[in-house]
Amino acid sequence: MNIQKNEIADEFHPTFTGSRQERAWIRESLGGFYEDRWFTDVLYRVKGGKEATVYCCRGHPVTGVDLIAAKVFRPRIFRAMKNDSLYKTNRTVLRPDGKSVFDRRRLLALRKKTAYGKRLDAASWCRHEYDALTELHEAGADVPKPLAYAPNAILMEFVGDDVQAAPILQSIRLERQEAETVFERLVENVEILLSCYVVHGDLSAYNVLYEDGEAWIIDLPQAIDALQHPRGYELFARDVDRLCRYFVKQGVEVEAVGLAQELWQRWIE
Repeated sequence: MNIQKNEIADEFHPTFTGSRQERAWIRESLGGFYEDRWFTDVLYRVKGGKEATVYCCRGHPVTGVDLIAAKVFRPRIFRAMKNDSLYKTNRTVLRPDGKSVFDRRRLLALRKKTAYGKRLDAASWCRHEYDALTELHEAGADVPKPLAYAPNAILMEFVGDDVQAAPILQSIRLERQEAETVFERLVENVEILLSCYVVHGDLSAYNVLYEDGEAWIIDLPQAIDALQHPRGYELFARDVDRLCRYFVKQGVEVEAVGLAQELWQRWIE
């Protein structure tokens, strides 16, 4: 079995290669998915974000999925998420298998920020996003459907085509009527999140994809528990404010403070 996997790994030569370092990173991070027949090729880099890089992959015929997004989390030393301790407040550190980290050795590695601790930290961020996507997709939210998970990577539904990903909402100018429709659906999505006691934590028009009249909420590694986080409402109100700022510019009449208070009281208080 190991010989077969090694042979398969040797066959993994993606169309997109990037730099020598990135090529090695892709093979190491996504090779297991390739071996498991999730995709046949890595077509292009979609974006390199603060905490992860996203690639567009050609789905393997056995999956029935044409295109797949592979989100690969950077090692903790390379991540640049500001104030990540804010999002980790009262959050349980998760192992790759989804179980909580309680043993002394792992907790000590995390506290000392050793190389092993940094890998655990990255894996925990990755697992939190996968679990959030799973819960919210099942609840009916417009988020990419998660497909598979590894310690530092997530495969999910791809929004776009084999040439380019769907643009972020921030880059789109909407007519007022269309903007009102999209805004109404996004507010419904925010309510779905709250019904699951989830606050995105970094929601704005930069974290929403837009394609064919539909909006998709993305990037949830920092999502927090609305009930457990001591600054839950503050982060929620910030999400609503940032989202409203975009739509006000598109001609939608909305008052962010009042909307945030109304939604929070309806679902949390």
